[in-house]
Amino acid sequence: MIQSLDRFVEDLAVVNSKLLLLIGPPNSGKSDLLAQLARRRQLQILNVGALLSRELLTIPGPRRHLQAADLLKELADDFTSNGLLLLDNLELLFDKSLRLSPLDLLRRHAQARRVIAAWPGSLAENRLSYATTGHPEHQDYGCDGLVPFRVN
Repeated sequence: MIQSLDRFVEDLAVVNSKLLLLIGPPNSGKSDLLAQLARRRQLQILNVGALLSRELLTIPGPRRHLQAADLLKELADDFTSNGLLLLDNLELLFDKSLRLSPLDLLRRHAQARRVIAAWPGSLAENRLSYATTGHPEHQDYGCDGLVPFRVN
């Protein structure tokens, strides 16, 4: 599977959509596959949950939503190497208090570089989702502007 992912990553350099999402159920191996890619390409993975939350702790709660996207951009710039950014543990981006649109944020990052991210939700009928309908953090998106890569 890593060979297939590696080819997809190379192909991203010449297509319009530079965002590739690893999609699969929990414990399907998304993080492991991302780690294999990181080792193969000698890159670091940006653990969004750990690093962004650490940065956000330095900001008063009511102001965090104003700084979250900029802090993520700074982290992304630090973790980008050879025009490639690997992201894992995105759940924090869905926190309602941050007022972010996680997929739109990833798409913006993919305008400047290739982005490979482990998507913490599911794909069904060409729709990406996070959490179940009725859950406070539920999000639903179309798949335009990204390349889905299923991990089973």
